[in-house]
Amino acid sequence: MSPISKRFVAALEGFAARHRLALVQFRKGQRKDDVMAEQLSKFQKEEGVVFIGKAQEKAPVFRTEKRRNPKTGQPYPWIVRSTAMVNHYYIYAVDRDFGPFFLKFCTYFPFNAKLCLNGHEYAKRQLARKGIAFEALDNGVLSCADPERLQQ
Repeated sequence: MSPISKRFVAALEGFAARHRLALVQFRKGQRKDDVMAEQLSKFQKEEGVVFIGKAQEKAPVFRTEKRRNPKTGQPYPWIVRSTAMVNHYYIYAVDRDFGPFFLKFCTYFPFNAKLCLNGHEYAKRQLARKGIAFEALDNGVLSCADPERLQQ
């Protein structure tokens, strides 16, 4: 699996370099949302990739362990579930319709991925596109000229 991981990491870091995107190594205890807010404040486009982050985190993984046949004593590999501290890459982006979001990829087999969208951001984007007045909160809506439309 190592060659797949290495190719993925090289392709992702190559993408960051070609597009002059910041490649941020998250520090332990650092809030990723704070880094996104800072990077987003400098982002000049309506949509696109803002930056790529990297963090070492615990993840469910599969490992092999050596077992022995009780009758013959011959060793054989056995796949077991485990956890490990492995690198994860976060692709932080902004979409015209959905607002800020991120894709998270684990670099270790089985290469788990996660897409995180914020429903409040989506709702605020849709209200703005329809020209419906609203007062935004950091992660929500305080008031809206058309609350029924917001509920939809």
